[in-house]
Amino acid sequence: MTEFKAAVPVLPASNIARSTEFYNEAVGLRIVHQSGGYAVLSKDAIQIHLWAATDESWKARQAMPPIESGAESFIAGTASCRVLVDDIDELYGELNAKHIVHPNGHLESKPYGHREFSILDPDNNLVTFFVPMNEPAP
Repeated sequence: MTEFKAAVPVLPASNIARSTEFYNEAVGLRIVHQSGGYAVLSKDAIQIHLWAATDESWKARQAMPPIESGAESFIAGTASCRVLVDDIDELYGELNAKHIVHPNGHLESKPYGHREFSILDPDNNLVTFFVPMNEPAP
């Protein structure tokens, strides 16, 4: 039977350069590839891909549904992903000091057995960093 090894989030971005800069400078991911409407960023064992959601033609269309190309600009900011890390406290301290932690996403233990916190990227895609706990939270 095939073993699944990893999942790679591909987040929609309204401005690839701005989002790539954010993930590189604020979050610390290395830019592996950036051209046209696509970017790949990496750190340790994870990758985050970004694709351009920049199609504005939907604004002039009368027909429904508004999605035709799949890259309509209103798609940016509608995605989320979760990133497993090994030292949640250290990362939280770093990103909180940069004032990029989501106002409702501060570090906390969840009843489903994770400690986690979240950030929003420049398009408001939600990125949650987490570690499993040995025991579920009370």
